[in-house]
Amino acid sequence: MHWGDLFSGVGSLFVVATASTRTMVPLRILGIIANCFLITYYSLTHAWVPMALQAIALPLNGYRLYQMFQLIRNVQTAIHGQPSMDWLRPFMKKHHFKLGDVLFARGEPADEMFCTVTGRFMLIELGIELKPGQVVGELGMLAPDNRRTATLVCIEDGDVLSITYEQVEQLYYQNPTFGFYFLRLATARLFENIKRLEGEVARHKAAAHPHAEPESSPPVAPNENAAPDHREASVA
Repeated sequence: MHWGDLFSGVGSLFVVATASTRTMVPLRILGIIANCFLITYYSLTHAWVPMALQAIALPLNGYRLYQMFQLIRNVQTAIHGQPSMDWLRPFMKKHHFKLGDVLFARGEPADEMFCTVTGRFMLIELGIELKPGQVVGELGMLAPDNRRTATLVCIEDGDVLSITYEQVEQLYYQNPTFGFYFLRLATARLFENIKRLEGEVARHKAAAHPHAEPESSPPVAPNENAAPDHREASVA
């Protein structure tokens, strides 16, 4: 067998393997290997046009593979690290609020989320004070009827950044880092609400029964008609 036939056969096998691969990273790796074998084959047979096509496809596959590894690192950062919202600022609009201004009210339709920059803000129904750098309003996007679950009021003059839910949806699909960050943010907020509700339930129970004591089982009266137990106690 000629060397050219060997490189052609192996390259063709990798092309078939590439077509049958479902995930992107193995697909790009197999594509790079196939490019290398086919470039060698076409150079041996002096087929310059096909070789040029494979030479163009090789760096493209390498660049896409690099992008996938970078994407995986970003996703891992979003899962295990503390992702920053700084990169999101170009997509957001800045607003200034004064003391007493209502950003949104409970029950009204929700169409955007906010990130506090300066000043202080309060979620009235929950009694939560938001300081600079905190995100709020994301639960309205996840609510079945897309309505606000609390009222947000400015308690100290400050600025906030806003982004519409439509933009959030686009970023969610385009940037997995933001997708994981948003899921972590919404999940953490839900767990906080659950913990707060559990605390309120415990306080209500304590207020309803202030002198309640743990129930003790009543003493059992001896049964005079019971037969005596003649078994010996075992010694440990």
